[in-house]
Amino acid sequence: MFSQDKPLKGAAVVVTASLLAGCGSLGGGGGSDRAIVVGTTSMPSVLDPAGAWDGSWELFRNVYQTLTHFPNSSGTPEPDAAQRCGFTDAVSSVYRCVLKKGLTFSSGNPLDAEAVKYSFERTLAIKAESGPAQLLQSIDRIETSGDRTIIFHLKRPDATFPLVLATPAASLVDPAVYPADRLLKSDTISGSGPYRIEEYKDGERVELVRNEKYRGAAEVKNGAVTVRYFKDSGKMTDELKKGTVDLTYRGLTPEQVTDFDRNRTDYPDIKLDEVYGTEIRYLVFNPEHEEVSEPAVRRAVAQIIDRKALVRNVYQRTAAPLYSMVPGGITGHTSAFYEEYGEPDVDKARAALAGAGITGKVRLTLWYATDRYGATTAEEFAEIKRQLEASGLFEVTLEGREWREFQEGVAEGEYPVFGRGWFPDFPDADNYISPFVGKENALGTPYEHSVLTGTLLPRARKESDRGEAGAAFAEAQEILAEDARLVPLWQGKLYIAARDDIAGVEWCIDSSTIMRLWELSRKESW
Repeated sequence: MFSQDKPLKGAAVVVTASLLAGCGSLGGGGGSDRAIVVGTTSMPSVLDPAGAWDGSWELFRNVYQTLTHFPNSSGTPEPDAAQRCGFTDAVSSVYRCVLKKGLTFSSGNPLDAEAVKYSFERTLAIKAESGPAQLLQSIDRIETSGDRTIIFHLKRPDATFPLVLATPAASLVDPAVYPADRLLKSDTISGSGPYRIEEYKDGERVELVRNEKYRGAAEVKNGAVTVRYFKDSGKMTDELKKGTVDLTYRGLTPEQVTDFDRNRTDYPDIKLDEVYGTEIRYLVFNPEHEEVSEPAVRRAVAQIIDRKALVRNVYQRTAAPLYSMVPGGITGHTSAFYEEYGEPDVDKARAALAGAGITGKVRLTLWYATDRYGATTAEEFAEIKRQLEASGLFEVTLEGREWREFQEGVAEGEYPVFGRGWFPDFPDADNYISPFVGKENALGTPYEHSVLTGTLLPRARKESDRGEAGAAFAEAQEILAEDARLVPLWQGKLYIAARDDIAGVEWCIDSSTIMRLWELSRKESW
């Protein structure tokens, strides 16, 4: 795709607006001996890219390499490990990449065409429950030609495939280190990305140092980065104020964002940047459970939830109401849920339930992750409970679990209703619909719909001009609104708070809102 003259029209651009003085727009040279310390509440679940389709990608992006990558704020992929890539046919079903010369993993082993083939086939073969194999399902077979050429034969036309190759789902791993039939259990990884792991302590921190063997598109502007993982965003911001953390990413609460923004004189050494990202939050209904098997129950919930009140009361307007699974800023977005349900209306919800023969209160249990999306998640679900019970139509119980246990419950189909967040794999409307539908999907709750998976999504994937896929996506969003199996809540903004001596903040987020640590540097290193 990136070898064509015309870029994707559907690519979203991430815009960074400095809210405080001192953007740090001038980057450092080769970095400083002192590691930059980044704080986040988004910690890896595993270190093997075949086993994670979650926030682990934040780390994977920095230690593993992919054939292509998203440069700066662009949504059009360009070569990374590859020297060049492109479709070789007119219907977007055969994709060919040629590797750069002399690539090696951090172990010193060669990164050649066979290693690339091994990496993809391994992820597909292991097919880990929490892994990204589904993103690679369009691959039919892979062949190599010589040491540097890889040819992907796809099962069907798929114009989104170049974007998939730019995601950590397509991370390249060392065949000598990573077993073919199971996930790597060791903390000693072998990647070819900008950094290698010096030390990893699960749930606490990872110490990264520059990978001197890296030969890719990134210009690494520091020598080392330590990422510290926090369960409590309050402690994270305390460390930022003390100067023991240089930058925080993901996990700031609305109160903390407002505090930094309004009290600039109290924090003269901290700047706040607002990143207009494409993160979404939504509810998932599993109709295998009797309490939500009736569509009228799901539609009643969709009819009652007041998104404006949710973002006002809980998120202090640091988020925006969302009326589609495809967020604003992405080509193909519509307001399908608003068109289907309009403003919150208890009478309409009551009529929907009555039409299905439901007259008493509906008992619902809503599940959420306590430590994944920030401390405000509990307040968010308390507000949803308040709204539903205020209607007089529902009796709601809330249950929270830590992320890993929560993930296990999702995989086992334990929850009738649960909350999830989605950070896009790549900036395309397809990535806000395809991962959630089909017999096997990212949610662990089968959502089979013949029109969605058999007609609309395949039709959209044939369009190399993503703007031309808009009609198919509009129809798909109408179906999602009618079914109410997935109920969108809000579209977020990302906030980065950083010490004033950190440069490169405005370049450190790619178009899929993943942190690129190599863009950060200290101004003292000029």
